[in-house]
Amino acid sequence: MENKKILVLGATGAMAVYLIPELVSRGYLVDGVSLDDVNSELEGVRYIKANAKDVGFVTDILKNGYDAVVDFMIYNSAEDFNNYYKLYLENTKHYIFLSTYRVYADDSPLHEGALRILDSELPEDFVKDREYSIYKALGENMLRSSDYKNYTIIRPAITYSKRRFQLTTLEANVLIYRMLKGKTVVLPEGAMDKQATMSWAGDVAKMIAGIVLNEKAYCETYNVATAEHMTWREVAEIYREIGGLKYITAPNNTYADMISPNNPWVRQQLEYDRCFNRIVDNSKILALCGMKQSDLMTLHDGLAKEFAGITLETCGYQEETNARMDEYLESIGIKE
Repeated sequence: MENKKILVLGATGAMAVYLIPELVSRGYLVDGVSLDDVNSELEGVRYIKANAKDVGFVTDILKNGYDAVVDFMIYNSAEDFNNYYKLYLENTKHYIFLSTYRVYADDSPLHEGALRILDSELPEDFVKDREYSIYKALGENMLRSSDYKNYTIIRPAITYSKRRFQLTTLEANVLIYRMLKGKTVVLPEGAMDKQATMSWAGDVAKMIAGIVLNEKAYCETYNVATAEHMTWREVAEIYREIGGLKYITAPNNTYADMISPNNPWVRQQLEYDRCFNRIVDNSKILALCGMKQSDLMTLHDGLAKEFAGITLETCGYQEETNARMDEYLESIGIKE
């Protein structure tokens, strides 16, 4: 039987780097598109350096007749997404759309039918334009209101891998950089005792691979995440154990100004996600894939596994945020 062909867009991201080998192990042929130069070390994988948001490129590559498309691209508005989604739905058997658990309002445990932020009553100062949780929810709406029946919506929780580490809203280019340099990290006090869900990308890859071309998954929505949860303070203590993290906390507003001054989306990510209790119900995806929660990597073991391979060269460096954090720490008498 001829191998099924899968197109993965955003092929070098945190989830895709585990998904592609997982798909190959299941007998699929995979084309991965990204802006990076990548040489494939796996038979059955071809990497293509291209802009997957170039409509002309997308139109041409879909002529290859893919059986499924897994779309990790970020569309910054409903209008942006409108340029692409019908192309995928019309030219492949199965289109998998990456949404996010951030679409949910504060309604833990988060099952697939829980209230979304888009459908809740929001304060007048909430900025909907270019807000991640809003445009992902609008993308979901567009798929559901279409005449097509060959899509699946997936909602990952925070997913970590060799390409991504997080702590509250910090990314590797601040968090891991400072850990490796022995510098203190500043965290938002308002988030520290809220429950967080962080999933290992290898487990998420198995869940997504179990969705691909699975007709039971068509027109469905799935949380692709672990059910394990703990407070951000507990997560910080894991980073302390595996990497020597030094941290203090500061008021949310002080912290948000350190990350990006006067940036409403930074504040909204903090206040409308990291300061919510995020406990994910993953029973639906586990049932589809024949998996059990006990099969999944614990946060401690997963972070330790991925951190073992990180270096200053691979974690990146965010100059402005690091400089503001250094300045704040110096102002309160902390040198490192």
